[in-house]
Formats: sequence, structure tokens, C-alpha cells
Amino acid sequence: MSDHQKITDRIMAAVGGTKNVKTLNHCATRLRFTLADKTQFDIQRLEQMPEVLSAVNSGDESQVVIGANVTKYYAEITKNYHIREAGDGTKPSADYEKNILKRVLNAIVSIMAPIITVLIAGGMFKVVIAILALFGLDPKGVPYLTLSFMADAAFYFLPFMLAVSAAKKFNTNTYLAMMMAGVLLHPNFTAMVAAGKPIALFGAPIRLASYGGSVIPIILIVWFMSYVERFAEKIAPTIIKSMLKPLLVALITAPVALIVIGPIGSLLGDGLYTAVTFINQHTPWLVPTVVGDFTPLLVMVGMHVSLLPLATLSITRFGSETIMGPGMLASNIAQAGAAAAIAFREKQARGRQIALSASVTALSGITEPALYGVTLKYKRALTCVMVSGGLAGLFAGLTGLVRYSFGSPGIFTLPVFIGNNPANFRNALFTVAIAFGLTFVSTYLFAIVEKKTPADTNEPAIKCQSLKSVVTGKLIPLKDVNDDVFASGSLGHGVAIAPEDDLIVAPVDAVVTMTYPTGHAIGLTTATGQEILIHVGINTVKMNGRGFKTLVNTDQHVTAGEPLIQIDLKLIEQEGFDPTVMVLLLNTPADRITIQEKATVTTDDHLLSVTQAVSEA
Repeated sequence: MSDHQKITDRIMAAVGGTKNVKTLNHCATRLRFTLADKTQFDIQRLEQMPEVLSAVNSGDESQVVIGANVTKYYAEITKNYHIREAGDGTKPSADYEKNILKRVLNAIVSIMAPIITVLIAGGMFKVVIAILALFGLDPKGVPYLTLSFMADAAFYFLPFMLAVSAAKKFNTNTYLAMMMAGVLLHPNFTAMVAAGKPIALFGAPIRLASYGGSVIPIILIVWFMSYVERFAEKIAPTIIKSMLKPLLVALITAPVALIVIGPIGSLLGDGLYTAVTFINQHTPWLVPTVVGDFTPLLVMVGMHVSLLPLATLSITRFGSETIMGPGMLASNIAQAGAAAAIAFREKQARGRQIALSASVTALSGITEPALYGVTLKYKRALTCVMVSGGLAGLFAGLTGLVRYSFGSPGIFTLPVFIGNNPANFRNALFTVAIAFGLTFVSTYLFAIVEKKTPADTNEPAIKCQSLKSVVTGKLIPLKDVNDDVFASGSLGHGVAIAPEDDLIVAPVDAVVTMTYPTGHAIGLTTATGQEILIHVGINTVKMNGRGFKTLVNTDQHVTAGEPLIQIDLKLIEQEGFDPTVMVLLLNTPADRITIQEKATVTTDDHLLSVTQAVSEA
């Protein structure tokens, strides 16, 4: 088993297992789970894992912050676990539906996060073209124009990409959603809009609006389509549903999109355009200052992506933006400066290594390692980051710094600030210098290094793992079972149960590591390395499999409560065998095991707990 698989097994166990995961997505640094039961999201357990920077509930998402390696863990989870795709008809949690503001913000984040990669690709492509132009590439020549439309494709066809992520968010058909994007961008409709003549469909006027590069209209259209699809699902007869349902969805949604929803979205976009224009004209320093100051807080709750629609709108209409780029450049570099200062002050080699690595990562635009691994753990460091980031953002705003294309703000993406104004790139360099210098000096002078935590020393932190009962029945001390080997504890320590039903279930999320041909026993290994043996009956191996049916396979991932073995309790007793079920922990000392004190248990009840050091996990 690879290291990544062991880690993802532990993550999945801490989020409640496969059955608790409704959907899973990821952005540049975090795994974004939508869970059926958020109370099973074990933040403390997740944050004890060295590979996890932080865990946070944000809206209807439960986020596990990994850092730059998030794609590796996402791929491992999707490879080894059957995670349902968003869009399969799952519904948002009831408690979340009640809060409209959270619903809107979370929808924006969930829809925009998956397409950041495309925006960065298109943005950096434009940077390459701008650099080539500086070296003499003719802006009127075919090579320049060809490269330009390649880069522009990421922005012009943005409604297609948003249709996919919106369909997943709103649990509707992805391909029908893409069809609606095609309606907005169809060459015939585009030509009709360009002609400037009035358009009407059966007397209903259609607004002359260009939807290339738009954000809001397609999101609203797919949201509406999700309700149309549910309506079509209900009324379409089963015998012709495969044909009638998609027809109804397209026939209703497409006209409404062009006549009503598209224009509404376009008008909202125009309103945001006006607001951005007003801010840029009257208080250009305000947004970079606020973003430079408060980006760490937005990152902590995973809501920094919510600014992306405004930034995208600004770039598609103005050719540049001040909503995200300038302020986040200041904040990201400030995180790097703080981590570098702490690396200089830290006396422990491991602490220095973590801080220095986090500083380099923050310089490249990924701040989670610095935020969660460094600045939040040291007094006043986060304050230094926010104040210095705000001051550097103020400088960026006062000098009119703009970003011409997308890229995670950092030193490696500074070319996104190269444009028509030669001074713009110079101002970006000054912003970097101010952010890094102010934060480094203030953190070095005023941020007090806290006392070492158990993670910084050789003293293991302690955590507890709980196992549920594998069967309903009466508890029996292991020493009292009618088998000297089990009673002596020589095979392992644990507890026994006199079963009262015929189904043996998993006590914890684990991997099946051993099954028996006779079906009377099964071995499990948890994500933390606990080896568990569930043995049904005494001497029942002599039944040669009669009365036992193994329901899982070796190497299969199982979740707590998942059926493992079907037994015939009456047959076992009729043939004179003791049906007592033993639950043994094979590699755990007895002093680390605490047994439930109830007389009887069900499969929903806590059975025993295991105390272990984090370093052993």
C-alpha cells in the first residue's frame, strides 16, 4: 500500500467514510467534500495528520486543506473509493438550504473553483504572447493573431466550462447544461446580435447581448434547468422517459434562457461592471487594500474564490482587473515574508525547515502551508501578515496596479502584470518588496515564537480511535470466553459478544486484509494501522463454511456499519457450537484499550476505544 493511499484512507475515515461523502471536488490546495452528515467530519483527527494543513467547515462544504499536492490525494481517493459524482440527483443538506446568503456564496465558490486551472492556463498563455511581443512579435501578424485566439478561447468559451461545474453543483445533466451554453454562443445568434436588429421568438423579444466570456447568465440558466429537469422527471412516462425528458428540458430551458434568464444575468453583469468602474474611478486604492488585509481570513474559510466572478468580468470587459490580483499579490508575499522571518528565529531544525518551505511556496502563490503551518501557530505573526499585506495593497491601489491575466499571485506569475503601461510591472515589483520587507521585519521583531507543541518535539501527541460493536448482543469479558487461547489474550486483546442477530458489520472504516474460506473470521486494518480480527464462534472452523457467508473481498475498503459476514445463528447453535463473537486488536497493548461498560450493545453503540500516539498512526 502506497503512502498516499494510507493517508487518503485516514482522511476518508475522518470524514465519515464513503457512505458519508455525497460529492468530492478539489481546488488548488484543498479537498472539498459535501457530506451527508457533517457531524462526522472529525476536524481534530484530520488536523493531527502531518499531511493535512487544516480542516474547516465552510457553507455546505467540508474542506481538507492539503496544499500543492492536493491533486495526488484527490486522484488516490477517486481511484480507490466510489465517490458519487455531483449531478447524480443528490440534494443539499436541509440546514444549508435555509441560509440563502451562504447558499449563494457557496455556489459561487463551488462553481468557480474547478475552472481556475483553465483561467490560469489562458492567462499565462496571454503572458507568453505579451513577452513575445516585447521581443518583436508583430501584433498584426498571423502568428500573433493565432496565438491570441488560442489564449482567448479560455475566456470566450467560459460559459461551457461554467456549465459543467454548475451542473455538478446543481445536480443536473452536464451535457444538457453544455447545450445551453451552446445556445448562448451559437454563431448564428452571435451574428444576429452583431447585426443589431431586433430579435423576437413568437413575439417575445430577445435582448441583444453577447455572452462570450460571461459568468452570471449561464450559472442562472443551469440553476433554472435543474428544476426543469426534476419537473420533467416527474411527468415523463417511464416508457418514453429517455426521449421525452431531455426534450422537455431543452424545449423549456433554451427559450427561457434567451428571453428571460440570459438578459437578467446580462443586466446583473452590467450592474457589476458599473460598480467596478465606479470603484476604479473614485477609490482605486480601496479594494486592493481590503483584499491585501483580509485574504488570510478568506482563505481560512475557503471563500477567496468567491471574488473570481468579479475579476473575470473585469478582465473580459476592461482587459485588466484590480479585484483580486493586486491585493492577493500583497497578501501572498506577506505570508512568505512572515514564514521567512520565523525560519530565521526558529531554533528547532524541523520548525525552520517547515517555515522556509512554506515561505518558498507562498512566494509561488500558494499560501496555505504558510498560513496553517506557520503564521497561525505563532503569536502576532498573522497580525503582521494582515497589516503589512494591507499596506502593500494600499500602495498597489494608489499606484494603479492592475493584473492583465490570471495566475496565482506570486513571483513566478509576475508577468501577468506586464501590459500597455510600462510602469505597471515596476509597481508590481515594488508591491512585492513592500509586502515581503514589512512583514519580514515586523514578524522578526514582534512575533513571539510560541512554545513547542508535541508535533515539534519527540513527545507523541495522544489521540483516541473508537470502534463500534460488530453485532447486537451481550458483552462478555474476553477472559471469560470458552476458549483458553482467546481468553489468555495471546492472539490479541479485546472483547467478546454473545450475538443476537445474524449480521456482522465493520466496527470502523478499514481495509479488509484477510478473509477465510470458511467465512467464520475476517481481518481488518484501519487507516491508523490497527489490525483487527473478528472471529465468529468457537471451533466454528469445523462447520466448513456452513452457516457463514462472507460479504466482502480482500483489499476492499469498508466503512463503519458495512456488512461483513452473514451468519446463521440458529444453525451454529443447533450444531452445538458456541457462537460468541471475538473482536481482537492484534497489535495493540491491553493498556491502550478501553472497553465499553454496557451489558448489551447494538451496532450503533461504541464498543471500545484505542489510545495511541499520533506518531504511531
